[in-house]
Order: sequence, then structure tokens, then C-alpha cells
Amino acid sequence: MELLTFDNLIAFVTLSALEIVLGIDNVVYIAILSGRLPEEQRKTARHWGLGLAMGIRILLLLCIDWLAKLTTPLFTTSILGHAFEPSVRDLVLGIGGMVLMAKAVLEMHHQVESPNDALKSSKKRATMSLILAQICMMDIIFSIDSVITAIGMANNLTIMIAAIVLAVAVMAIFAGSVSRLIERHPTLKTLALSFLVLIGAALMLESVHVKFPKGAIYFTMGFSLVIEMINLRIRAKSHAHAKI
Repeated sequence: MELLTFDNLIAFVTLSALEIVLGIDNVVYIAILSGRLPEEQRKTARHWGLGLAMGIRILLLLCIDWLAKLTTPLFTTSILGHAFEPSVRDLVLGIGGMVLMAKAVLEMHHQVESPNDALKSSKKRATMSLILAQICMMDIIFSIDSVITAIGMANNLTIMIAAIVLAVAVMAIFAGSVSRLIERHPTLKTLALSFLVLIGAALMLESVHVKFPKGAIYFTMGFSLVIEMINLRIRAKSHAHAKI
């Protein structure tokens, strides 16, 4: 099959853009977790986290036949009068969504109740191996949807892998800025954690075959981010005037 065709180029550009959008939640999660490490280890954790995300996605693409079996129903049951046929993918998404929501809510609780103590204690407990293990676990959850989307949009394995590599490269460029911004402004960290709660809820809904448009989540959080950036700008100006 000829690789450099117009259709393949369109598929590559579209898929790359979609993979970047789908990777936003991954970047936010990695940024928050890496923030629990000492300053000198955060960049390494972010790079390893994104490297793991890329490796897992490519590995899943190379196992397309096995991945297709993940959507095969394991059994049939009834929930509130509706037939439900869960698959391995559904169970992974459901459990992953619950874990993501629990971790985000717990982090918000620590931040609200005792932000200084929570920050100190988390840095004492956090180790590179523990953080990477948690990132790897969530990479698997996020990668399943990402890879299934890639398979549905492109028929060429080379195009799919190239799009994923490009998307991860773009995420790596901005991951540091996202991490520093979140750490510098506690309100943005709360907003990022709220975003992860919504993503976790969407994963849980998807696990029971209730479609929730992720575009609505991205739009809502993007709008909230713009408003919060305006608020930060206003507060900075007010603080500067107060010093004069």
C-alpha cells in the first residue's frame, strides 16, 4: 500500500490532532503526580510518563487482534431492567474511572484541608518508582480509548504509530509548562483535579455503555481555564497596585 497519499495525509493530520486532544487528561494527570516529587526529579518523571504512554499505545496497536477481543462480552446481566454485556474493556474503563475519581477527590481534600502539610507529607512518601507505577497504570486506561479511536480512523499501522509519536512529542513540549503553571497556582491545580474527576466519571459512564461527549468536558474545562486565567491576571494587577 502506498504510504504518501492524500487520504493518508488527511488521516495522519486528523488523527494526530485527535490524539493530542485525547492526551490532555494524560498530561494533566502526569503533571499532578510528578508535582509530588522533588523538583530535580519532576522533569524525568514527566518524560518517563509520556514515554510509557507512547510505548503502551504502540504496543496496543501491534496487538490489534488481541485488542479487538477486549470488546467481546464476557457475560450478560440486567441493570435496572436494561441488558448489560460487560467486556474486559468495560471493566478496565470502569475500574480506571473509579480510581481516577478517587485519587483526584483525595488530592483535592488534602489541598483544601491542609495544603502545606499535605504537600510536605506527599513529597516524603513519593518515590520515582511509585509515581511511575501510578502513571503507567493510568496510561493503560487512557491508551485503550486512544488506540481504539486510532484504529477506527486509519487503516494503516504506520500512519497510526506516526500520529501517536507526533502527539506524544507535542505533549512533551508543553508538559513542563503545564506542570509549572499548576504548581504555581493552587486554583489551577483544583481546576485540573476537577477535570480529572469529570474524565473519571466519563470513563465510568462509558464502561456501562452510556455515551458522554468528551468534547463537552474539554469545552467546559477550556472555558473555565480561560476565566481562571483572567482572574489570575486581575489579581496580579490588583496586587501590583496595592504595592504602589
